[in-house]
Amino acid sequence: MTTVISIRGLEKRFGRTVALDGLDLEVAAGEIHGFLGPNGAGKSTTIRILLGLARPSGGEARLFDRDPWRDAAELHRRVAYVPGDVSLWPNLSGGEAIDLLSRLRGGTADRAAYAERKARLVEAFQLDPRKKGRAYSKGNRQKVALVAAFATPAELYILDEPTSGLDPLMEQVFNREIARVAAEGATVLLSSHILSEVETLCDRVSIIRAGRRVEAGTLAELRHLTRSSVAFVHVPGQESAVESLDGAHDVVVNAGRVQFTADSDRVATLLPELGRLGVQGLTVAPPSLEELFLRHYGDDPAMADAAGDGARSGSAAGAEASR
Repeated sequence: MTTVISIRGLEKRFGRTVALDGLDLEVAAGEIHGFLGPNGAGKSTTIRILLGLARPSGGEARLFDRDPWRDAAELHRRVAYVPGDVSLWPNLSGGEAIDLLSRLRGGTADRAAYAERKARLVEAFQLDPRKKGRAYSKGNRQKVALVAAFATPAELYILDEPTSGLDPLMEQVFNREIARVAAEGATVLLSSHILSEVETLCDRVSIIRAGRRVEAGTLAELRHLTRSSVAFVHVPGQESAVESLDGAHDVVVNAGRVQFTADSDRVATLLPELGRLGVQGLTVAPPSLEELFLRHYGDDPAMADAAGDGARSGSAAGAEASR
């Protein structure tokens, strides 16, 4: 399978601040890849390097097997990018901004096709394209960037917190557009800290912490690291039998229901045991990415905060250096 994004041992330092510390990342063609981590973990710094806006201090980053720094102009015609905080030209209308951004990527050559795509997206995202950029709220500025990105077909969509400021209805529109471009063969790198968004959309995920990848794989592969939740109607007198089950953890009886957690690879062996106890109303919920995320960031709050603060300082320094 063709690799679209290949990162090996990527490092980025801003003075004494280490934003990326040997990051590895690989995204295959046609894949929707979730790039997870809290704000400041190094996601935006990685994206800046992939876009040719920052130069790595060490390691290697390749986009379509090209160097993002040296070949930025060529690569930008193949890539659509949406940041998490969009700034627009204050005196241009939203429609004019969309047209300008699309022309920069060569997406308006077929005027009729472009106009059709733009009109459909403007309606879907409920955007008024006549307003000036200075009159838009954060959510509407985000819509302008999303319409511009989807109005011109791209081979790779790099999305950095793209739904920031959108309401739940518009998030559903965004999800449909991501599914559409993926069905057409595009590759998507979705950077987010909204775990439900990633869980809904992504084929594979990479979790980073303090500028390093700590886990990567499909959702099914990563869920074995956490526990499933098992619940059923309370069976009087069976509490001790449930507590003694091999693999049952944190048994709680509340409001007539029994609930416990179990390692995901132990659930199949626990079900026959529960059947013998005669339980009713049994539900088994697979672990969410929230639990997986907390496994890496919730065990040591001080370390997570330090990692976030350090990377945020690095991002700020990088932004200042790029001016």
